Amino acid sequence: MDTFDYQDPEQAKRRTSNLIWNVLTMLVLLATIALAGMILSIFLNPYSAFNPFPPPTPPVLLQLPTLTPTPLVIFEPTWTPVPSLTPTATFTPRPTETLIPTETPFPLFTPTTSSTGSAPASSMPFIVAQGSPVAISSAAFYPELGCNWMGVAGQVLDLSGAPVATGVVIQLSGVLGGQFLEMTSLTGVAPQYGPAGYEFFLLDKPIASNRTLWVQLLDQAGLPMSEKIYFETFDACEKNLIYINFRQVR
Repeated sequence: MDTFDYQDPEQAKRRTSNLIWNVLTMLVLLATIALAGMILSIFLNPYSAFNPFPPPTPPVLLQLPTLTPTPLVIFEPTWTPVPSLTPTATFTPRPTETLIPTETPFPLFTPTTSSTGSAPASSMPFIVAQGSPVAISSAAFYPELGCNWMGVAGQVLDLSGAPVATGVVIQLSGVLGGQFLEMTSLTGVAPQYGPAGYEFFLLDKPIASNRTLWVQLLDQAGLPMSEKIYFETFDACEKNLIYINFRQVR
């Protein structure tokens, strides 16, 4: 006689119900673990892809450019004298390119008739150095340009005669060739003229003007530190660079 296992319907129903609840419990546990992992990921990285409401992207900090002096030409370790400027003098190269503080604009050049002579009295902390302005040739600095260049350059020296390489603004303004000019430069941006060198490029050819241009020193707040220094320009290639030094007096 065959036998078979008899199962109570209530017991079978209870087992099925327990199985369903076990599966649901596992699913809830897994969902809880996943949710906790997602919350932890969002907490550690608010910009995570799991965050449906990420915070706004912070603005990028503005990186101000740093002034980097960039000489337009590379010079030899020593300077070569220009025969046309000092026809009777013999130039002896110095061991380095360090300028010896003097009241002349450049040991290589001889002042021409455009020099102002002794500096006028002023209540400003800086005055134009003796022997400035002086008109010279740019051939020592831009030999490859020849006569296709005209500009203004120089240095700013402190009470001890040392170069003031940073912190001084030089403003140039006036009329040249029927056009109004207004430019600014900084000490130290043109080291070919010395540690505190500055430079203004005016035109690609020399032209004459009669004291219609001026330069002036300003501090970082834009307040004047010198008087306006008016100067002439010339239409000669050997006078296409106006060299103007300033020195501190108080």
